[in-house]
Amino acid sequence: MSLDTLQCEFFTQQGCASCKHCSIPYLDQVEQKQSDLNALFSHLNPKQWFAPVKSDVVQFRNKAKMVVLGAAHQPVLGIENVTDGTPVSLVSCPLYQDEIQQLLAYLQNWIRVAGIPPYNKVKKKGELKFVLLTRAQSNGEFMLRFVMRSENAIERIKANLSRLQDAFPKVTVVTVNLQPIHMARLEGEEEIFLTEQHNLLEQFNHVPLVIRPKSFFQTNPKVAEQLYATAQQWVEELEPSSMWDLFCGVGGFALHCASEKTAVTGIEIEPEAIASAKRSAAMIGIDNLQFAALDSGSFSLSQDQTPDLVLVNPPRRGLGAELAGQLQHLAPEYIIYSSCNPHTMLSDLEQMSHYRIERAQWFDMFPHTEHVEVMMLLKRV
Repeated sequence: MSLDTLQCEFFTQQGCASCKHCSIPYLDQVEQKQSDLNALFSHLNPKQWFAPVKSDVVQFRNKAKMVVLGAAHQPVLGIENVTDGTPVSLVSCPLYQDEIQQLLAYLQNWIRVAGIPPYNKVKKKGELKFVLLTRAQSNGEFMLRFVMRSENAIERIKANLSRLQDAFPKVTVVTVNLQPIHMARLEGEEEIFLTEQHNLLEQFNHVPLVIRPKSFFQTNPKVAEQLYATAQQWVEELEPSSMWDLFCGVGGFALHCASEKTAVTGIEIEPEAIASAKRSAAMIGIDNLQFAALDSGSFSLSQDQTPDLVLVNPPRRGLGAELAGQLQHLAPEYIIYSSCNPHTMLSDLEQMSHYRIERAQWFDMFPHTEHVEVMMLLKRV
């Protein structure tokens, strides 16, 4: 792992400001994040802070979300310049693995040759809004999604798809997502598959994870792998007989933590993510692992029995006072809380005064930014 400062032409030229801390040496970034977390949670007196899990400095992302800008004769995959709004191509962004950079560069020209007009949000004309790309580190396969305003240009994609797959055979899943609304919304409800294969198969710690188009999946696979392995270790040490995984996504935590000793129920409101989790569970063959597409709050209210342990991994907004209060009332012996937003995590923990922080650890899922992934083990007092 390189510990150098990230050299990024896009940041230097003020075209992209996503990596606000990239000019700071990486180890200094880590030290500052740890200091900020210590200060944020100091009044809750965590018993133990484990050493943080560091990231690679470059090429750590497995996912690219590109705005399609420019005109049909010169499309640009990237963002609008933060200073003057002109298109900035990010196909060579150093956060992306080489294979992603190569495919993005090819796609930028492929869109031009295929004659697919980029969407112009000012004129409300054009078709292609976003290109969403995900790569599985286990086998190098890609899922490519074209977010379109309508179906008008789908035939152009189909007509040029074989040429794309001849150049990049690892592009095994291709879809068109329809997002007809004129607003800053990444994707719509309808997904049209253009390939026979409908999902990627990732693998973390020898655990299969099925990724479908609308499934949430971590963007830093090396660090995510260690996040799941750590949760697995904590659960194994506690040996709960029953466990819930709320906001389970494609089941990363549940699939790692289920065993002959521990029965796990994973809950996620997105049906497509639950379908992925169920396929992964079938591959593993563990009998006491189940998933359901439900709201986490409604599920916790409807249950008569409290599990020994509840793991929660909510979105950035956190659990909220209502669900945090429900968990305190349910009173499981242990709670493992994983969060990408320490501030909403803190608000939730302050609602759960019957729990103390036994362990805390953070994972640098988002280098060069102020964001971190924090995981804590809470024990009922």
